[in-house]
Amino acid sequence: MFYFRPMPTRHFNFADLFELAVDKVPDRLALVDARRELTYRELDERATRLAHTLADLGVKAGDHVAILATNCIEWVEALFAIYKMRATAVNVNFRYVEEELRYLFANSDVVACVYQREYGPLVAAARDAQPRLQHFVRVEWNDSQADDSALDPIEFEAAVAAGSPERDFAERSDDDLYLLYTGGTTGMPKGVMWRHEDVYFALGGGIDVFTNERVADPSTASEKIDASQPKGLVSIILPPLMHGAGQFGVYRTLFEGNTAVMPARFEPEEVWHTVEKYGVNVMQVTGDAMARPLADTLERLKDELDVSSLLSFGSTAAIFSQTVKDQLQALLPDYLVMTDSIGSTETGMNGIRFVQKGDAPKDGITSVQASADSVVLDENFEPVEPGSGAVGQLARGGNIPLGYYNDPVKTAETFVTDARGARWSIPGDFARVEADGRITLLGRGSASINSGGEKIYPEEVEGALKSHPDVYDVLVVGVSDQRWGERVCALLQPRAGRDPNLEELREHCRTRIAGYKIPRQLLLVEQVPRLPNGKPDYRSAKEQAKGRAGEAAREV
Repeated sequence: MFYFRPMPTRHFNFADLFELAVDKVPDRLALVDARRELTYRELDERATRLAHTLADLGVKAGDHVAILATNCIEWVEALFAIYKMRATAVNVNFRYVEEELRYLFANSDVVACVYQREYGPLVAAARDAQPRLQHFVRVEWNDSQADDSALDPIEFEAAVAAGSPERDFAERSDDDLYLLYTGGTTGMPKGVMWRHEDVYFALGGGIDVFTNERVADPSTASEKIDASQPKGLVSIILPPLMHGAGQFGVYRTLFEGNTAVMPARFEPEEVWHTVEKYGVNVMQVTGDAMARPLADTLERLKDELDVSSLLSFGSTAAIFSQTVKDQLQALLPDYLVMTDSIGSTETGMNGIRFVQKGDAPKDGITSVQASADSVVLDENFEPVEPGSGAVGQLARGGNIPLGYYNDPVKTAETFVTDARGARWSIPGDFARVEADGRITLLGRGSASINSGGEKIYPEEVEGALKSHPDVYDVLVVGVSDQRWGERVCALLQPRAGRDPNLEELREHCRTRIAGYKIPRQLLLVEQVPRLPNGKPDYRSAKEQAKGRAGEAAREV
C-alpha cells in the first residue's frame, strides 16, 4: 500500500535551501577538494547520515558542535549535518593555541567536536574547559598519526556509514541559530548570533547585491537553477571555511546549484592550476593578502596557463588596492567582471562596486554603492547628509544579528536601538556619504590612530603606501609619541630585491593623503602579520612595533 508523505514546509533555513537545490540537480557536481568529488545527491546523503549519527550520540536540536579543520569536503558535510538536525555549528580557527581554544570551547558551550586528526592533541588538552564537551568525530587527513586516543573519537567515515539516509528530520525554522565566531582585527573571538533567515538575506544571497531585490520565498532560489544543463558555474573557495567569507562562498554556490572547488590551503600557483583544471568561473578573495600573490604568480605563469574560464573576480572584507586591481585586470580576460565589496560579520553586505582601471577614490579605502538597509549614521543615529563631508559610522538595519553569544556587554555596544525603535548593527567602521549616495569607507575606529587630536584610519594610509611599486604588503599602527600622543608607524614588507626608504615613501604618499596621515616611522619586516583569512592582525603588528620602538634609523 502506498502512503503519501507530505512535502515538508520549507524555510529560509540553510538545510532547507540546500535540500531544495539537491532535489533540483541531484546528479550535478557539488563539491571538489584535494582528494575527491561529490554530487549533490552524495553530499546530501552523507550529511543526512552524519546528522542521524550525531543525534544517536546524544547531540540535540539547539546544541552547539565545533568544527576544527582546514578546507575539506568533511567540513561542509559536517555543516549541513548540523543544520539538518537543527543544531548550531561553531567555527574554530585552526591556528589557535591551547589557551585560545579553551576560551572558545568555554564561551561557545559546545557539546561535540568534529576535528582533523592533527588537531586531536590540542582538542584533548583544551576539552576540560567545557564540561559539556563529550562527543568527538575524527577526520583522517594528511596521513597524520597524532595521538588523540584520550578523546575516544568515532571515525568520520564510520559516523557517516552508521547513520540513516532518511530525511526524516523535524521541521526546521527561520529562527534556527547560525553562529559565526569572528576574531576581527583585535581581541578575543566573539560569536555573532544570527537567525538563519536574517543571515541568508544579509550574506547568503537572499538580496541581490546589485539590484537589492529580495528572494520572495525559500523555493525561489532553486527555481532559478537551470536543471537542463549538465553543470552550473564553478567557484573556487579560497578563504578558510573557519571564516565567514569561506563559508558563504560555499553556501551561495550550493544554494544556486553550482560547483564549489576547495583547495586545502591557499597556495597561489596551485590556485591558478586549479582554475585551469576545473574551468573555474568565479573567484573571491579577501583583499590584497590573497590578490597580490595571485597577481604576481599569474604574471609569472601567464604564458603557461589558460584562465579564460574566469568570468568574475571579487574581493571582500579587506583592502583591495588599486595597483593590484590594475595588475589583475591586465592579466585576466577583458570580459571578466571585477568587484570590490565591503561588509562584516556583524552587518553582512554593506555595499559593492564594479572595478574600473585607475578609478581608486581620492581618499578612503573604497567607495561603494550601498546595499539594502545600509546607512551611515551620526552620533544621534541620524543618516549623514550625502555630500556634506561629515563622518559617521557604517550601520545596517533590517536583517541583522541577535547579538554576541554569551556577551551582553558587547552586544549592547554594537547592536543599538534608536529613539524611534529602529534596531541597528554598528560594529565601528567609519564612513562618509558622497553626493551621489555612494559610501566611502574610512576604517575601523578601534584601530584608528589619534595623532595630535587628528583621527587617522590605518587602512587609508596602507592604501596609499601599497600604491608604491616597492611595497608588497604593509600594516599601519599607532605608536606612543611624547609630543603627538601617537605617531603613524608602518610595518612594511618590501618586494623582493627592493629597499624602500621612508622619505621616498612619504613623498609618494603626499599626493594621496593629507600630511598628518603620512608615516613618521618605517619598520621593514619579512612578513606582515595577518590572520588566516587575510585580514590584518593589528594586535600582532602593534606588539612588533612596540618591541622595535627604539629603532630610529628609519624615523623622522
